Amino acid sequence: MRGPLGAVIGRYPSSDGSDQMGSIIRHNRKCRDLVFLIIFIAFWVAMIVNSSFGFNQGNPLRLTYGLDYKGNVCGDKHAHPGLRELELKYWLNPNQVYLSGLKDNQFKLENARSICLLDCPSPSDDTLNWVCDYPEGEIRLSMSDWIDRNYDYFEFLTPEMRNASLQLQGPCYPVIFPSVNVFWSCQFIARPSNSSLKHWQQMGGVNINEDIIIDKSIHKSINSRSAVLKRYMADIGKSWPVLLVCGGIVPLALSVIWLLLIRYFVAAMPWITVALFNILIISVTMFYYLKAGWIGNDAISPIIGEHDPYIRIIGRELHHLRAVAVLMTFIMAVSVLTSIAIVRRILMATSVLKVAAKVIGEAQALIIFPIIPYTILGVFYMIWFSAAFHLFSSGQVVQNNCSSNCCAYDLASKQVNCDRCCGYSIHYTPHIGIAIFFHLFGCYWATQFFKAASSTIIAGSVASYYWARGKTSGEIPFLPVFSSMKRLMRYSLGSVALGSLIVSSVESIRFMLESIRRRLKVSGTTPNNWFGKAAFHTARFCLSCIEWTLKSVNRNAYIMIAITGKSFCKSSAVATDLIISNILRIGRVNVIGDVILFLGKLCVSLSTALFAFLMLDTHRYKSAHNKISSPLFPVLVCWGLGYVVATLFFAVVEMSIDTIILSFCQDSEEHHGTAQYAPPLLIETLNDQNEMQRLTQGSNEI
Repeated sequence: MRGPLGAVIGRYPSSDGSDQMGSIIRHNRKCRDLVFLIIFIAFWVAMIVNSSFGFNQGNPLRLTYGLDYKGNVCGDKHAHPGLRELELKYWLNPNQVYLSGLKDNQFKLENARSICLLDCPSPSDDTLNWVCDYPEGEIRLSMSDWIDRNYDYFEFLTPEMRNASLQLQGPCYPVIFPSVNVFWSCQFIARPSNSSLKHWQQMGGVNINEDIIIDKSIHKSINSRSAVLKRYMADIGKSWPVLLVCGGIVPLALSVIWLLLIRYFVAAMPWITVALFNILIISVTMFYYLKAGWIGNDAISPIIGEHDPYIRIIGRELHHLRAVAVLMTFIMAVSVLTSIAIVRRILMATSVLKVAAKVIGEAQALIIFPIIPYTILGVFYMIWFSAAFHLFSSGQVVQNNCSSNCCAYDLASKQVNCDRCCGYSIHYTPHIGIAIFFHLFGCYWATQFFKAASSTIIAGSVASYYWARGKTSGEIPFLPVFSSMKRLMRYSLGSVALGSLIVSSVESIRFMLESIRRRLKVSGTTPNNWFGKAAFHTARFCLSCIEWTLKSVNRNAYIMIAITGKSFCKSSAVATDLIISNILRIGRVNVIGDVILFLGKLCVSLSTALFAFLMLDTHRYKSAHNKISSPLFPVLVCWGLGYVVATLFFAVVEMSIDTIILSFCQDSEEHHGTAQYAPPLLIETLNDQNEMQRLTQGSNEI
């Protein structure tokens, strides 16, 4: 059974019988949940080891550029030969590309001979252009001379080399089909140049297949799921300035402005928040429509650089954008209707926010405190993203085992080589997948940990304010925020680690179930009967409810940890008992306030998404090697980062309200319905008879 908190954290009788300011906040504390703190520290050590593996094995260039027939990454200056600025993958033999597109043929596109070029070659109108292999052996040309000659040294070939070239075995290959740069791969357009094809036939070259399959084969490879996922990861890396500005600086400024407005214009803030939210969600949805091509002519295109305007190529990224646009339309409609429905309740939210505004006004260090966890998380995210790029690209480059005809002329050995002529691919072992999942889980746990620690510190500061009857001078410790931080670091880090671990584990289970569902859907083995579908969706719904409940209980448990210094489990029990005993008080007053705060967080995150769209719409991210495949992932990451930053700052208001209300309910129970420790500022704010009745009638009904 929980003891009276007034005797615990308010005034208590000293040994000589006089009332003095004393509290469990400063006395009788012990280290709690130490085992989980040790687990958290061990987890961080494992995260460092895991990230070191990624930095050692990974190469982020693999996320954007392809491999040539030697296993080199295009654009890699450390490759042999040096491929600096040679970023485009080009398939030399059109017949091999054609064979890879046939359904009944075993030849794969990854085994077709490919090299890295500076630009995609085009056929000539009056002669036959050639693209030759990297110069070596008898070909005495430097890489720069080879590039200056448009990759053509056919005139220097010996008769044997020319004969092999006419058999499409190299070292030189004819340019018959035009090609365009599609995500740093030269995709053939199945419209062969009649002039080039005529010259080729006159020279006695072998037959070249002209079917549209030659187009679809490369397109299928470029649009594979793994290729799209790599491009999405590369988009995040290329848009790091956008993430820094829109995911860090913009939400920081907006969150501080919002807190200041709450402090000085609290009566107008609920109305401003609801109106601004509707404007922002409509604006972001319209941007998705623009990029999806449903409004205007600014749809994303997979083609990089100048090209024939009549050539239209649609990538998987456009379909993803359109799906998100449809989803955003549904969310927008529901959000606007919901905001209209709560208009009549906004006045109640105003009175609740006044409580937090007055607390912030007395303990002004609360406004700047979130900058500390913000800075820590900012440094963590920069290191985490860098490690993530290396982990996602940490597969081994291995040569394929193929039995197909891939014979090609080897300039070094001066003969046609049919042994070990297969192409290269990146092989991902199962332990890399585990390392990536571990890295993702670590990010979520660390984020939840720092958010929980921030909330606990704020709760401790506000609790000191309440149980000192709202007197800040001489009644509560100097700079209560830093005193609360000291108590957390000394006694309760283990409890915070346990609470954040529970939430992270439930979210990870949801993620794994969703991954299993997607794999079953792809393989066609999902349950078709109604019972199987109902069981699966019920499990998803139950996990979502459990996660929501845990987050709600955790938030109140952190308040009790800050107040009493008890372990996480005991604090959760005390908080749950207190909530159940006063459910009507807390529910009626706090729910609308939480809704307004949630809309405020969405306003900040939607603003970051809007700024991200605007920055990504500039020329920098539409051309050259900085071109992103889609704004989808950078915008979503900015959205997520903006929400995390807003959560850190809005926790000042959120935890202030929760802590004050929980303390008020406990105070009322201890003193037969009359709060003794409620500070004058709180009494003044809640002096409205209707509001006081709403707060006090809960215990009578229960």
